[in-house]
Amino acid sequence: MPAAGRPLLVEFCRTLAGWEWDVALLQEVPPWWPEPLAEACGASARSALTSRTSLLRARRAIAVRNPDLIAANGGGSNAILVRRAGIADHRVRELTRRPERRIVHGVRLAGGAGWVVNAHASLEPPERRKADLALAVATAREWAGEEPLVFGGDLNATRPAFAGLRHVARHHVDHLFVTGRTAVGAGELLDAGELSDHPPLAVTLR
Repeated sequence: MPAAGRPLLVEFCRTLAGWEWDVALLQEVPPWWPEPLAEACGASARSALTSRTSLLRARRAIAVRNPDLIAANGGGSNAILVRRAGIADHRVRELTRRPERRIVHGVRLAGGAGWVVNAHASLEPPERRKADLALAVATAREWAGEEPLVFGGDLNATRPAFAGLRHVARHHVDHLFVTGRTAVGAGELLDAGELSDHPPLAVTLR
């Protein structure tokens, strides 16, 4: 909001490419966007479908012509973009199918740099969100084992806490947790203008 009146992929590519980052966690991305976004940013992409993906070709055709008409019904995916470092593995686990399909997915960075795991939890009902987050964190820790872990995304919770994970950045429902790393500062919000109702949350990790 307000209605854009035009496709926004080029503007998303330009904005995301203009920031300095190594790994980006994205939620609610049109499924045909991760590869163009990655190409524009000089990154590798891994994505996983979430909700509103039936009849995807028809959804895409409408979204390309009139994105304001179809809005979020254009289809959904989560994506992880990685610059510079290679991706050694990519895994996906379904968290729930109802009321909407939610997944957690993660990549193992090459060279022993550990795992980065991206989640988008259910909003309602609260017990479903709690179950999503519990399974997502357990999955992230299972994948990472003893390696460093970065876990985050749109958790649809304002004050989440997970035993053994350090909370290093937050803004409303968007959060980042780590093990085996430390944060430089408390994170900052980047200016994406009106491209998203979630200001991008950035944090430097060591």
